[in-house]
Amino acid sequence: MTNIPPVSTSHFSNATSEQSQAKTWKAAQDFEAMTINQMLQPMFATVDESGGMFDGGAGEKQFKPMLINEVAKEMEHTGGLGLATAIYQKMLAMQEKK
Repeated sequence: MTNIPPVSTSHFSNATSEQSQAKTWKAAQDFEAMTINQMLQPMFATVDESGGMFDGGAGEKQFKPMLINEVAKEMEHTGGLGLATAIYQKMLAMQEKK
């Protein structure tokens, strides 16, 4: 497990295993990365693609979504917006209610 935030165990039963918590933490991180991705798309949409000297052509159009996705993942990995911890704790609480 990688840097999963500590959770108060008084709220959760032993049924919530470490493996389950790791999967939940990964899902929370992925959700935060997706949120950052959605926030970055309008910024990258402002790039002038009018065919000037720095136009990337068809290759740029193909790879731009992948670039945005990787930038979002890296931003999340380096601290992100701080959403992953809150999402993780809420997801664990929802799992316990089942």
